[in-house]
Amino acid sequence: MNLFKIYIILVSSFMTVQLESLRDVLAKAELEIYIEEKKLEINPRHKLHYHITPPVGWMNAPNGFVFFKGEYHVFYQFYPYDTQWGPMHWGHVTSRNLVDWRHQPTALLPGREQCFSGSVIDNDGILAVMYTAHQISVDPPYYNESQYMAFSIDGIDFHKYKNNPVIVSSPFSSPDFRDPKIWKHGNVWYTVIGSRTDDHRGAALLYRSINIINWEFVSTLAESNGELGFMWESPDFFELNGKHVLLISPQGIVAQGDRYKNTYQTGYIIGNFNYENFEFTAEATFQELDFGHDFYGTQTTEKDGKRYLIAWFGMWESAHSEDVDGWAGAMTLFRELDLVGTRIIMKPVDAITNLRMQTISEGELARNSSIQFEQTAELIINVDLSERIELELKGNGVGGDWAIVRWEVDEAKMVLDRAGDVRQVGWEPLDSMTWRLFLDTCSLELFCGEGEVVFSTRIYPNGQWRVKNLGPQPIHVVAYKLRRSFPE
Repeated sequence: MNLFKIYIILVSSFMTVQLESLRDVLAKAELEIYIEEKKLEINPRHKLHYHITPPVGWMNAPNGFVFFKGEYHVFYQFYPYDTQWGPMHWGHVTSRNLVDWRHQPTALLPGREQCFSGSVIDNDGILAVMYTAHQISVDPPYYNESQYMAFSIDGIDFHKYKNNPVIVSSPFSSPDFRDPKIWKHGNVWYTVIGSRTDDHRGAALLYRSINIINWEFVSTLAESNGELGFMWESPDFFELNGKHVLLISPQGIVAQGDRYKNTYQTGYIIGNFNYENFEFTAEATFQELDFGHDFYGTQTTEKDGKRYLIAWFGMWESAHSEDVDGWAGAMTLFRELDLVGTRIIMKPVDAITNLRMQTISEGELARNSSIQFEQTAELIINVDLSERIELELKGNGVGGDWAIVRWEVDEAKMVLDRAGDVRQVGWEPLDSMTWRLFLDTCSLELFCGEGEVVFSTRIYPNGQWRVKNLGPQPIHVVAYKLRRSFPE
């Protein structure tokens, strides 16, 4: 056992009060009492049944997706005291199967710093957290960002490192320096951090450490050529099928036709990386990962040779209709990633089938016919792409949101029209021509074929879901009711 690990265990076990003042301990306890009491005021009308949502207050980007001591842990940006963005905490949930989740005590509370996004890794039985400390300043540019560490032995109680920050500032002059993602290669730790260059181009910065505390800047892993935005958030870097993937959420990309229509984007660059000279060589240009209205700020982890991903089921500058109900924000379904050529495909994790309760409908859905559900459903739709396909999704009540899912055969495009706000993209099926559509209380996720095209969109119907076939051809549908997998 190395000396650093012995030090952490001793300090955490016998000197907790010195690492975390009595005031901080009381603050955590008071927060949990507040959350339990505030939950009684939540209006559950829009509460999602099988997606991660905050118990109260505001949620945005996921943090620290990791497998530790038999459970998956997901942390998230959390402000419990309002349904709008505020001083960031780290919320926390755990699961054994990526489907059934339970809340844990809030992992990190802001001190002099706000606890912005970061990542978590299992360091030989100790959870090591690296997160961005966002601090307000009285002098221009009025804030600064550095990287802090925290640790936990049991995965529940977290203690901030007493000598923070471990990385003080970006090598550039910009204060935007956030969202570290840690991994280990050989005996060396690495982290990639999002930033921007002095001439306002997004960049991913690479650091390394031999002890996870003392870090040195290695290189600019990649940067915008001027067309990929002014800031890169939530960078991630991993291997997939023998290639390296740089996953980023750029801010400031200008819309181009069907592409980049959201406020900000999330996508990836495929290439090769050399740990000898730290050069990342791109093999393909930036590609969007999801084509829906609400998908941002991803986190991934690897378990048993599979790479899993989750994202914030939201978008900046978008309405969150649940915010009047005492909560706001959600996470997408968990997806498994694969790489075909230079294209990432996504499918729901296999365990999602455990949500199926009963078969609601099975057979042909004729033109102008409809199927009605309660608040949740999974639809397996077999389609003939030689003709136009069009499905209307709405509630059975008056008003509320509606959406159209359509296959445009002449243009070979998949279209998602949410109340006139259209997202569309070309679809070239690899093999399967099946659609897999997940509906929750206020969301839809559509996976086309093997996951070549995916749409993730928040939508608020009034009443129970109704799916109507508006296309010229009958389609074969198997529909399941899905159970709740997250506590009310």
